[in-house]
Amino acid sequence: MMASSYNAKDEDGHITVTGGPHGGGGTLKNKKPDNTAFKQQRLPAWQPILTAGTVMPAFFVIGLLFIPIGIGLYVTSNNIKEYEVDYTGVDMSSPCFNCSQNFSWNSTIPCTCTIPFHLDQPFESNVFMYYGLSNFYQNHRRYVKSRDDSQLNGDMDSLMSPSKECEPYARNGNKPIAPCGAIANSMFNDTLELFYIDPNGTKIPITMMKQGIAWWTDKHVKFRNPGGNNPNLTAVFQGTTKPVNWHRPVYELDSDSENNGFINEDFIVWMRTAALPTFRKLYRIIQKKNNMMPTLARGNYTLDIVYNYPVRSFEGRKRMILSTISWMGGKNPFLGIAYITVGSVCFFLGVVLLIIHHKYGNRNNSADIPN
Repeated sequence: MMASSYNAKDEDGHITVTGGPHGGGGTLKNKKPDNTAFKQQRLPAWQPILTAGTVMPAFFVIGLLFIPIGIGLYVTSNNIKEYEVDYTGVDMSSPCFNCSQNFSWNSTIPCTCTIPFHLDQPFESNVFMYYGLSNFYQNHRRYVKSRDDSQLNGDMDSLMSPSKECEPYARNGNKPIAPCGAIANSMFNDTLELFYIDPNGTKIPITMMKQGIAWWTDKHVKFRNPGGNNPNLTAVFQGTTKPVNWHRPVYELDSDSENNGFINEDFIVWMRTAALPTFRKLYRIIQKKNNMMPTLARGNYTLDIVYNYPVRSFEGRKRMILSTISWMGGKNPFLGIAYITVGSVCFFLGVVLLIIHHKYGNRNNSADIPN
């Protein structure tokens, strides 16, 4: 029978073993953590002691800060002017009823309709026109993944060989689809035009900007046309075909070369998917030209629509929104309501704690403990 002896633990946490069946020695790894302040949890720490003198002022300070901030946000949101026109055409009395009932993705002849409306208040500063969709789930996992970012960035190999993520919208026959994927295939393509009706009944078109509606990073970084600076997009996209639901190829989206192909801003805005099934996307910008006159005067207007986008199949709705903005963005009363609610709750709790402390705080609840 062989005997072994163990030496004391080294400073590095190892145990040395001497002796053994073969007369050799060895070193066993000790599982005990190293004797350091971090591993032995001896680091200095601070543990706050919650007392009435510290909790109540915190509640009052939060309440007094959040309530005026919330009131400011709420008032600012309410000062934003917004007007919405639903042109889905569900009701038989709607001017777009025939379009909504008869138009489909396979229709070759576009349907047009005109909706009159009245603005009770003038719109100052710049006015932003949005299109809105309801019951459209752009956040579906398969839908969000159905795109090829390399193709949209101008890569020629991806242009001719789209990613498998685009299936079943990667190819049409033997030709690759540009742009591929379900997101591009379902691009919003209604045409909206706004006209002002003057007191004499004359129809005056409202000038709207179609550039500057996309994010700068999307326009100049994420989306690029293949072929570099080649202005002949027809030759660049030769050998590809348009998405199934599109009426024209991607190189005919606009006559302006700076807003055509993959860098078309309407296309870029659509490709940024929404998180909720009811959403709005920026369509046009109406810039203020005269400081003495409102951008959109009070009066009668008409919205002329080329009805290209059917929504009846998924029970969706379409609308046009005119809105101004402020320093906090568009109209959104939720943030102001949330601040007011949190501030009011904190202030109320502070008052409750103050009453309890005033009523019971002077009592001596500690008992003398004999030695």
